Amino acid sequence: MRNLSYSILRLISLAFFKAINRLEVLNADRVPDTGGVIVASNHLSYLDPPVMGAALKRRPVFMAKESLFSMPVTGRILRTFCVPVRRGCPRPSTIKETARRLRRGEVVVIFPEGGLTEDGSRLDPRRGVGMIAAMLGCCVVPARIDGTERALPVGSLFLKPSRIRVSFGEPIVVERGNPGKDVHMQMTREIMEAIEGLQCSMQRAK
Repeated sequence: MRNLSYSILRLISLAFFKAINRLEVLNADRVPDTGGVIVASNHLSYLDPPVMGAALKRRPVFMAKESLFSMPVTGRILRTFCVPVRRGCPRPSTIKETARRLRRGEVVVIFPEGGLTEDGSRLDPRRGVGMIAAMLGCCVVPARIDGTERALPVGSLFLKPSRIRVSFGEPIVVERGNPGKDVHMQMTREIMEAIEGLQCSMQRAK
């Protein structure tokens, strides 16, 4: 019943974004149909999570900043779809919960930059995605979102009819191990480069 409810919600969201923002989803089949997988994406707008939820064929779990969970109504909704993260210093329980969900075969969406900027410029990524991927030896699918920064800019309260596109890259299989902070950071940078590469591919395809 829970999966059916989510499927209905996803179809409604997909239809909404297609109608308002002409949402285009490229290569969604690159996300494996089963098993734990990390989807690592750039982050442009607060609209990114619902857009990614509409683009993915599987039910995702998102990493979201801890402060959002204290909001009365929003907090209850977030607990259904998200794992709380303390910025700058993630709790060990957050890592354990994320690992538990991946081992259980879920899709976890991580925004390696960890936040938004007013002008939409790229932030330095955090090493968390590289650390979790190496700890479990799991698959990471890079994803690129374009257009949400125009559809719902930071600070805006109203959705604009700007075109949105989501593209998924080839899966990256990370070897299991505990190589240390520097290697985790290098893994994360390589994942971010794969995300940036998707942007270039989409520009050539236009």
